[in-house]
Amino acid sequence: MGGISRRNLLASLAAMSGSPAFARIVAGQSANVDVETVKYRSGQFDIAGYLARPKIAGRFPAVILVHDNRGLTPHIRAVAQRFASEGFLALAPDLLSRLGGSGQARQPSAGAGDTTGESNRIGDAQSAARLPMTAPVEDLRAGLEYLATRADVDAMQLSAVGFAWGGWRTFMLATSAPTLRKAVVFYSASPDTGFDRIQASVLAHYAEWDNQVTGNALWTKEMMERAGKTFRFYVYPKTDAAFFNDTAPSYSAEAARLAWQRTIDFLKS
Repeated sequence: MGGISRRNLLASLAAMSGSPAFARIVAGQSANVDVETVKYRSGQFDIAGYLARPKIAGRFPAVILVHDNRGLTPHIRAVAQRFASEGFLALAPDLLSRLGGSGQARQPSAGAGDTTGESNRIGDAQSAARLPMTAPVEDLRAGLEYLATRADVDAMQLSAVGFAWGGWRTFMLATSAPTLRKAVVFYSASPDTGFDRIQASVLAHYAEWDNQVTGNALWTKEMMERAGKTFRFYVYPKTDAAFFNDTAPSYSAEAARLAWQRTIDFLKS
């Protein structure tokens, strides 16, 4: 597996994410983490992924990370490294791989002078909207199958964590992947149906001001409990969607810290 030095990791995160504070946190954990780019097959497509794992021998519980509609960003890569520092093997698939990959779609008006990356982010969001509805979930199921074949993964401990656009798709993955043990969704809607097919325990994090999504939390809990499934959720006061993302204007350090600890505790329980 390809490793990355602590110094190079810090430099790349700071340059890419625009969040030196988060880069310092992750770099402080990175001495025990290896990262690499992998590819796996989903139907007729090659899906690229960013993989982070502890830098020791062994078989690890695995987490598949499901990015939001901005694609596989430096923030998601940093989150993968944080999971690896907690003893998980984390795979973050690029769910825009079918369309050329994250960062490949630019708005027609974007020129060479665009140094902020905003046109790429907008382009990625538009690309995500063009994906067939079932494609990301198919690619996530293939990702779980790929993880289960790895010698360094405990195939009995497969979980998924998704954010916003990726949170709904994580919930949908749970309705169609019986090998999934646990699922965590951040500020995300739930499916309308399929709760009876869910085998995973589900944890959800909601933002108080994300009204349309958070307003369905009690309905989701009722549907899950009616189907005999395990569902726990938290609403974080005075927060909006993307409160966990330290590159977003709505980032809340306190809510992010608490949601992270609850997620780790849930996945390790």
